[in-house]
Amino acid sequence: MVRNILFIMADQLRRDHLSCYGARHLDTPNLDALAADGVRFERAYVQGPVCGVSRMSAYTGRYMSTHGSNWNFVPLPLHNPTMGSLLRPQGLRVAVVGKTHIAGDAEGLRRFGADPVRGDGLLAHQGGFEPYERDDGLWPGPRMPADQGYARYLRAQGFGGDNPWHDWANSARGVHGEVLSGWEMRHAHLPAAVPEEHSETAWMTRRAMDFIDECGEQPWCLHLSYIKPHWPYVAPDPYHALYREADLPAPVRSAAERDNPHPVMRGFQSYVASRNMSDDAMRRHVLPAYMGLTRQIDDHLGRLFAHLKHTGRWDDTLIVFCSDHGDYLGDHWLGEKELFHDPVAAVPLIVRHPGASARRGVSEPELVELIDLLPTFLDAIGAEVPDHLLEGRSLVPLLLQGQPRPAPRELAVSEGDYAFRSFVREPLNQPADRCRMFMIRSERWKYIHYEGLPPQLFDLLDDPQELVDRGRDPGLASVRDEHFAALFDWLRTRAIHPTVSHQAMADWTAKEHRVGIHIGVW
Repeated sequence: MVRNILFIMADQLRRDHLSCYGARHLDTPNLDALAADGVRFERAYVQGPVCGVSRMSAYTGRYMSTHGSNWNFVPLPLHNPTMGSLLRPQGLRVAVVGKTHIAGDAEGLRRFGADPVRGDGLLAHQGGFEPYERDDGLWPGPRMPADQGYARYLRAQGFGGDNPWHDWANSARGVHGEVLSGWEMRHAHLPAAVPEEHSETAWMTRRAMDFIDECGEQPWCLHLSYIKPHWPYVAPDPYHALYREADLPAPVRSAAERDNPHPVMRGFQSYVASRNMSDDAMRRHVLPAYMGLTRQIDDHLGRLFAHLKHTGRWDDTLIVFCSDHGDYLGDHWLGEKELFHDPVAAVPLIVRHPGASARRGVSEPELVELIDLLPTFLDAIGAEVPDHLLEGRSLVPLLLQGQPRPAPRELAVSEGDYAFRSFVREPLNQPADRCRMFMIRSERWKYIHYEGLPPQLFDLLDDPQELVDRGRDPGLASVRDEHFAALFDWLRTRAIHPTVSHQAMADWTAKEHRVGIHIGVW
């Protein structure tokens, strides 16, 4: 029986950096154990290769084209359903510890006269989550808000300054005690100034335990959302020094990708993060910190899982682990994310159902998407899944033994928008409203459509590392045409009527007759 839901997300974590997904350069024993006790999905895709889009899709069960939040910091329109608005009426307390990247629809709240700091207005402004301990970190200015929980915690521990998140948790110290900013990758080999027990990952894990304990017998859905291993790439001692050059995986890239890239890919390769991560010496300098941050998350998940077992919650809690996207880390001559190669768009997804009939230790090849999580949560607690609102589909039949398998998903879809990236858009002379990108991933092929530009096409059977772009190969015109048609069909079938169910539409004419409306009768 599922009583509670623990939805864990790591930010910018690559699938191939977990040992249960084949990583040979580091071990993640606690996530491996979770996979051995649940289902590990081999082909899970995000709906956007950037934090905001991916998260808004996971939180609403809707694609970017439907929910309308097309990049980071773009407000999520109020009309969208969310985990909170759908799970809270089922009796669950729905809260977040960590990052959501939600930008509230302040204009929408003003139109309705709602207060964004209390009551229903607060929940709407927070994307449906109770902000038990929201921490998006990554503040660009000199200060963190005084009421931000992690900043308060650091100050209480004696770590002062205008921005303790930056100066202590995400910076190192020089020989004279000076702050060496984690934003500068040259410092990635040094330990964070904050002791590990006070680092962000350790603190978030403790706050998650606090929430679980506070709930007692109240059913809950907790979104535990780690900021790491997202940059700044700086890890606390001892995690900064766990891995050495001999442990690093080699970059995946070819000379042709650099010499003759797709125009959009060329723009992203010009980005400073791409240029630096394509430098082998810089990459070798940074990657151990990323790996150490990943291992730190795994260690703290071991603490959390032990706490669930100790408190009796292991046996009634659905546990999900995933990331919002990956990180190029120099693959394909790229840094950061935002495009659709598998190191970014294909993410880890591990789900453990607590039921007696749950599948254990299964590697599931079904093509799935992160928009499937919200319908899974509703289905797992026995609630109705509103198919006129949610575009994903429940994974419960893939989590339990003896369930009829659904028809295989033929396509996974991800969307992007490079309008916000002037270094890509301006050289192409593209207007801001023509910068949309769509990925269609079928069984064999990955097709990427760019408005006004040639497509990309990768043969995932013969070229699983996506090194050869077949987007202009004349012999594959029919494959491109087939996938373009599939994209057009997908665009025509979005969930565009969130206020009326499919059944209500089907029953409408009978309803008219029943209430005495007889249009056109003689």
